[in-house]
Amino acid sequence: MSNVKPIPEGAHTVTPNLTLKNCTQALSWYHRALGAETIMSMPAPDGKSVWHAEMRVGTSVVYANDEMPGMGSPAPTPEHPAPVSFWIWTADCDASFKRAVEAGATVKMPPMDMFWGDRTATVVDPYGYAWSFATHVRDLTEDEMRKAGEEFARQMAAKPQ
Repeated sequence: MSNVKPIPEGAHTVTPNLTLKNCTQALSWYHRALGAETIMSMPAPDGKSVWHAEMRVGTSVVYANDEMPGMGSPAPTPEHPAPVSFWIWTADCDASFKRAVEAGATVKMPPMDMFWGDRTATVVDPYGYAWSFATHVRDLTEDEMRKAGEEFARQMAAKPQ
């Protein structure tokens, strides 16, 4: 019987994988913008692209690779962003947001206190992925959150389109 673990040590059940154009450059950008640490990077046989890389963002691991012709997964771009986003819990939403913007991220939503008790902000990276930063600032009961959400919906409905 094998002692191989079906889920590698330290891995989470769900691990995102980013398909990128110029993965090596992106890993460097994620280091500057998100504080990501590259754990490993495996070059493709062409020596130019990356088949598989792993980076740690806070306590999470994110996989990354260059897009590979014929594999059916083209990389997103800022003009055609990915239909997913990433949520990063941080002790200081504003500082994380500022760091990403200073590294070249595009502001999607500046930091603001949200009705559910978090301070959040969102940026889009130069590779077409959205990253939200969040700091929990207020504990709410489910009833308080529901009422705050209803008030938020009323305010949004009243805004001119």
